[in-house]
Amino acid sequence: MGNLWLGAFAGFVIIAVLGWPLPVIGHLIGGIVAGMIAGGGIGRGALAGFLAGIFGGIIITVLAVTGFLATGGIFGGLAGAIVGIFLGLVIGIVAIILSAFGAVISAIGGLIGGALVR
Repeated sequence: MGNLWLGAFAGFVIIAVLGWPLPVIGHLIGGIVAGMIAGGGIGRGALAGFLAGIFGGIIITVLAVTGFLATGGIFGGLAGAIVGIFLGLVIGIVAIILSAFGAVISAIGGLIGGALVR
């Protein structure tokens, strides 16, 4: 069996590189690579592919919350920081929902990759 997190990270890198020029194909290829590296069958491959697809939304959420918090705190004090946190969370939730669609395609690719290794 391979490493689940290594497979998910490698799949995320491939998705980040191929996701813009080839939206669906890039997610599918990233998921296949994640599933092949994770090994262990179709369930583990699908999980690695899903994690690879959702990492982008998580990263955008963290950056949005910290960015809006800092900006709100600098320009608006405590009230601005509180508003910034909520705005960052709203943007982050939207980013996670949007990346979940790509994560489903990546999970399908991970399922295929896990089946190929097995």
